[in-house]
Amino acid sequence: MLDRLKGLEVFAKVASSGSLSAAARALGLSQTMVTKHVAALEARLGVKLFHRTTRRLSITEAGRNYLEVSERILAEIEAADASVAADRVEPRGLLRLNAPMAFGTRQIAPLLAEFTALNPRVTIELGLNDRLVDLAEEGWDLAIRIGNLSNSSLIARRIAPCRVVVCAAPSYLKARGTPQSVSSLVEHNCLGYTLSQTSVDRWVFGVRAEVNVRVSGNLRANNGEALRAAAIEGQGVIYQPTFIVADELRAGTLVALNLDQPTVELGGIYAVFLPDRHPPAKVRAFIDFIATRFAPDPPWDRGLSLSYQSVAAT
Repeated sequence: MLDRLKGLEVFAKVASSGSLSAAARALGLSQTMVTKHVAALEARLGVKLFHRTTRRLSITEAGRNYLEVSERILAEIEAADASVAADRVEPRGLLRLNAPMAFGTRQIAPLLAEFTALNPRVTIELGLNDRLVDLAEEGWDLAIRIGNLSNSSLIARRIAPCRVVVCAAPSYLKARGTPQSVSSLVEHNCLGYTLSQTSVDRWVFGVRAEVNVRVSGNLRANNGEALRAAAIEGQGVIYQPTFIVADELRAGTLVALNLDQPTVELGGIYAVFLPDRHPPAKVRAFIDFIATRFAPDPPWDRGLSLSYQSVAAT
């Protein structure tokens, strides 16, 4: 079965050149194949598109009417092809970006003005939630994910480390005392993160993530910002990424605890996108932009003085 779109292209070229042989040369086809395309098109439409004699070929009235529509269709397809090709080269169009609430608000949103100034033809739709979104089903171009990634068909690029810290407000430590070891955390009000990759009531420490400590507290939340706010008010101890609490650690409203075991890095911070040998330029541009801003020393960690820096689990 001959390709219908190719048939339109052949028909338009025959009409413009006035010759089957000239159209064949222009399209790199045999004259026989050009003749077959025209014949198939006429058979499907049930009309004659050309008057043929041994000496000349001329277009019919039906052919002229069909040519007008065909040229418009071919022009639109060519424009669509050019647009898609341009998207691979020049950052432009709508970039739908999904990120966890706290990281997106604190670390991504402040950079968007600079990115759009550098890429004025890109418009960003930023979706913030702590749910694991389906990029294909929900139409996201790119997502930021934190922690150890599960196996999937997505392509991932690590853009920053994700260090964590155990901390509490000075008022809490004054009232309850300062923990000196991970084992002493069982005596404290530890505020739990319900979306933890381990467990809401189990905190992991050690060079190889070999130390597990059971903890408990009177608040659990599925958002790190909520836990940070509660900790600032003196409610308890939190174990959170530095990108959430770095400003408070610098200001002294939260204090990093000097425990006897290092905290464990949360795998990393990744940009993930659907598999594509040639992802759109807007996706490549944004990933390169934030990777440059974050790696290898992310801005939220700069100047932090922690007795025990996070270590990567092995």
